Amino acid sequence: MKVGRFQGLYKGALPDIRAIQILVTCVLAVGCRPSGLDDRGEHERVVVYTSVDRVFSEPVLQEAEKRLGIRVVGVYDTEETKSTGLVNRLIARKDNPDGDIFWSGDPGRAAFLKLKGLTTPYDSTAASGIPSYFGDPEHHWTGFSARARVLLVNNNLVSHGTEPKSLFDLTKPEWSGKVAMANPLFGTTSFHIAALFESLGDKAAREWLAGLKSNKVQLVASNGEVKRQVSYGQAAVGLADTDDAAEAIGDGQPVRAVFLDQSEPTAKSLGTLVIPNTLSLINGGPNPEGARKIFDFLLSVDVQKMLAQSCAQAPLTSGVETPTNVLSLEEVVPMLVDYRAVAERLEALLPELKAWVDSP
Repeated sequence: MKVGRFQGLYKGALPDIRAIQILVTCVLAVGCRPSGLDDRGEHERVVVYTSVDRVFSEPVLQEAEKRLGIRVVGVYDTEETKSTGLVNRLIARKDNPDGDIFWSGDPGRAAFLKLKGLTTPYDSTAASGIPSYFGDPEHHWTGFSARARVLLVNNNLVSHGTEPKSLFDLTKPEWSGKVAMANPLFGTTSFHIAALFESLGDKAAREWLAGLKSNKVQLVASNGEVKRQVSYGQAAVGLADTDDAAEAIGDGQPVRAVFLDQSEPTAKSLGTLVIPNTLSLINGGPNPEGARKIFDFLLSVDVQKMLAQSCAQAPLTSGVETPTNVLSLEEVVPMLVDYRAVAERLEALLPELKAWVDSP
């Protein structure tokens, strides 16, 4: 706190009672101001918690501030805490929230916050071009730009038309020892496995995992490592995300991406798991009016273009122009899952998945 702003109260004789009252009022006003606020005050800014990498999310928030004239403060994820730290902070501040929006890299955390009563419904008109199954039916979260799970295929090892067409093909003898997959205890792979349990049922999903293990699947540390294994021919195919595939294709690696389980949509179609970014309004946030304006902007076509260019995420609004290496999801048959149920299923599955990883 700087003393200089109060010097004018002490010129001349000793201060009278009114001057002392003014001084006390000023000290209280400054001393009680929450950390990080400037002189415009709490209600002139919107605070966005985001689990999306800062290198991609911060330019978007800066653009929102520039376009709308509303101060936007980002509270970012860290490598050490991943997204757990953000979620725990929101839970800890449930009765006195300091954030307005939660921008998540997947629907699981958004569904979890809804379950905890930390979000409030908002049916944004800016979401009118986004398929409704990428959002919460009660409008507690809305999906926009997305990644999807794909099979990355090495062109030098697998000729066109002979690659696996389904997840179930990966357990066939001809692909023994040729499939790479990231550790299912982490990241989008864990979410993918939980979605399979939710869609297939426990028995079929366990049989698929057992088939992968007996078929000598190559378990690696991350989707990035899957990309490297397939790009350099150490695996013929591998499960990864569309942004990993786009990066490899953009770098000129001899690979292609295949969307699996793309039969005609029926009640039994498995489809491709699409993992959208999500936005939620925090219940009781300090600036609900400003938050809705920022929320609408983040769903805009302009932001979906920005994320396509910066991190190869595919727009969920149809017709949005994207770079050539960004894989379009417009014609993809999606896996229709209850993202809340998947998030809950994942937590229960982790001990079983750890046992699967550790098994010979």
